[in-house]
Formats: sequence, C-alpha cells, structure tokens
Amino acid sequence: MTSVALFGAGGKMGHRLARNLRNSRFEVQHVEVSEPGRARLKADFGIDCVSPDSALAKAEIVVLAVPDTAIGKVAGSIVGQLKPGTIVVILDAAAPFAGHLPERSDLTYFVTHPCHPPIFNDETELAAKKDHFGGIAAKQHIVSALMQGPEADYARGEEIARVIWAPVMRSHRVTVEQMALLEPGLSETVCATLLDVMREAMDEVVRRGVPKEAARDFLLGHMNVLGAVIFKEVDGVFSDACNKAIKFGKPALMQPDWRKVFEPAEIAESIKRIT
Repeated sequence: MTSVALFGAGGKMGHRLARNLRNSRFEVQHVEVSEPGRARLKADFGIDCVSPDSALAKAEIVVLAVPDTAIGKVAGSIVGQLKPGTIVVILDAAAPFAGHLPERSDLTYFVTHPCHPPIFNDETELAAKKDHFGGIAAKQHIVSALMQGPEADYARGEEIARVIWAPVMRSHRVTVEQMALLEPGLSETVCATLLDVMREAMDEVVRRGVPKEAARDFLLGHMNVLGAVIFKEVDGVFSDACNKAIKFGKPALMQPDWRKVFEPAEIAESIKRIT
C-alpha cells in the first residue's frame, strides 16, 4: 500500500481530499497545524492527525494542500526529510511556476488542478447539481503536469489526482506553463473578472429600476443559452440584433490589447501577486 502524507488535511481543500482518500488504496497520514482543522477531521471522518515527522517517515507521496503563499515555506521545511523518488503533489501551478519549490533533482514534482464541474453536464442527482466546486458528488475534468521526475511518475501522479478530485471524467496532461495560462490567466484574470463585471451590470439595471429577482433570472437564463451557442453545445446562431450588440459592446467593454494578459510577463506578474 502506497503511503501518502497529506499536509493541510483539515483545511478547506485538504478536508475535501481527505474525504476522497479514505476509501482509496493509499495509506494516508494526515498533517494539520490548526486545532479547528484537526477537530473537524476527527468529527467528520474519525481521523487522527500525526506530526510532520511521523507522516514523512515512510511517505512515498506528499500532497501539499496548503495556500499558495505557504507552499514555498512548507516545502522548504520538509524537503530535507524526503526520500529520493518521493512524489510531491502541488494543487496549483502558481507556486511551482514562480519557482517556490526547493531544488532537488531526485524528487518528482507533480502539479494537478481541477477544472470543476462544467456548466453543461448530465448530472441528475440533486447533490451533484449542488456540488459546484466538485470533488464530492459532481463529475469534473482535471489538468495535471509532470514538472520534474521520471516519465513513469506521471501515471503515479495521475492516479492520486483522479482519487483526490473524484469523480473524474477527462484527465488532461499539460505543462506547468500551460496550467498557468489556464489559471490565473483564463479562469481568474479573464473569466472571474468578466463574471464580476456581469454581476455589476446586473446590479446596475437593478439600480435603474428592474426588480432584482427579474434581473437575476434574466441574466442567468441568458448566460445559459448564449453560452450554449458560443461554446457549441447546441447547433445554433445568434440573431442579427445580438451580433450587432456584440459588435458594439466588445469595444465598449474591452481594451483592444486585452489579450496581453496571456503574455508570459503578465502571467508571471499575476502569479507574483498571488504568491
């Protein structure tokens, strides 16, 4: 049985991972520094946490379920205790991309991140419909990267990635640099920003007199149908009126050079702010 040390096991992300690892083939040692986190693991899953030293004594895989800003500090504090060949799993590309992982050529660094459940899906159970984050009931896709280490370790890393993010549909292999384009670039800098603007736009029409529930229902419904057309979920086209609105609206809302957010220097600066 493969031994896994899960750091940050009682945190927001670690708690989800601990849930999915319970019934896997992995033998998990849980590490959590906060008393509330340890208490939650005990109450929810009957899990007792161990010290970092104890967890690392036989760990073949170390999962760092800690905030981006703590990755470098935590990894640096344990790197001297890791046996050659240990797989270190990081759950976001930010810290690896920024160079916050300790230099040790005999370790494998594997980076993985969930895509989260897609808007267009075939979920029928209420629990899955309400699992917007994923990793509990709703199916999702994932992305993973082998940052360093032997090629055979990609399969080992992907196996644990499929467990911690379960239930998983497609598993995509990318590079760390490509993962950084996806997040923060695509998902946060672009998608989250535009969604925030859409929420502000909804609030604006409410301020101008539209009932709040009507505005919300109208916007979310149109996000569904317009998104289905734009992302080719349906074989449809926009009306002439909608196309004209887009032609006018895009330059009114977007800077002409907005794609520069994907330039390497911009991605690096964004990650620098995050980490």
